[in-house]
Amino acid sequence: MSSAGLPSKPVFLITIDTEGDNLWAHPRTITTENAKYLGRFQRLCERYGFKPTYLTDYEMAVSPEYCAFAHDVLKRHAGEVGMHLHAWNSPPILPLTDDDYAYCTYLIEYPEAVMREKIRVLTALLEDEFQAPQRSHRAGRWGFNETYARILLENGYWVDCSVAPKVSYTAHKGDPKGKGGPDYTRFPEQPYYLDLSDIGRPGESVLLEVPVTVMDLRPPWAAGIPRRSLPGRVLNRICPAVAWLRPTRKNLKAMLTLVRRAVREARPCVEFMLHSSELMPGGSPTFPGEHEIENLYAHLEELFALSSQSFRGGTLAEFAESYQAVAV
Repeated sequence: MSSAGLPSKPVFLITIDTEGDNLWAHPRTITTENAKYLGRFQRLCERYGFKPTYLTDYEMAVSPEYCAFAHDVLKRHAGEVGMHLHAWNSPPILPLTDDDYAYCTYLIEYPEAVMREKIRVLTALLEDEFQAPQRSHRAGRWGFNETYARILLENGYWVDCSVAPKVSYTAHKGDPKGKGGPDYTRFPEQPYYLDLSDIGRPGESVLLEVPVTVMDLRPPWAAGIPRRSLPGRVLNRICPAVAWLRPTRKNLKAMLTLVRRAVREARPCVEFMLHSSELMPGGSPTFPGEHEIENLYAHLEELFALSSQSFRGGTLAEFAESYQAVAV
């Protein structure tokens, strides 16, 4: 799909997987203390004219503190609430394995009827709470497929952002008897309307896929060097083969390079992602303390300052609406 005719200034999309505290630790009781830390991030975004999309899972959808925060954002048209579904704790609870919490099962591993009901229930919960239709979505653990896409369309969604180009999750198990997650290594890097028979290629559906921004930053001459070889491992330390627009404490230079390349390539958007719990000290393995959080915000300041020179703000649904208008 050509981006010709889109507004001349591309969109800096901010997607936040809005979920419980440190889910990487597989907690039995999921807390939502990170909701208290979202205000600082929202204020930073607004200072640069950016509008986050808070992709919200079940425990946050029933968190009074998060809901009060999100209502304020929506009232001021300063962001969007979308849907993010973790199958193991999102009602209805219908066990797939002997311990879904421990395995963090993918929604795509459940029977289609169960998938459909979990999506329906969380969509209805979010729509009832925020009195607005749900339009934007990201799958929990990046687990997405053709069945999932069709069910999203049934429930009125416009845009998905579950695809992580150049990344494979097949080694990341949910159900220990399953096949692992999706393989996105050959998926498109830029927005495209999904083919519902093969989500890895453009098609004729009205569901827009906006992949998270992931690029290969290696020089062309390095493309043939196997990533797992000794030269490949050395090269990857200097110049990562897969670079995300996602903070990791050590990748500011790579994120700035991604933004600059997107401008040179005239991309219609870039898509930044982070987890809400990563904004709280101790809410994730990546940012375990106050020092790491302050370092994160220093990096965000630099990234947002650069990006605001070439990009405008917008939510996922706003981007999908403008992209659809051009496509029609």
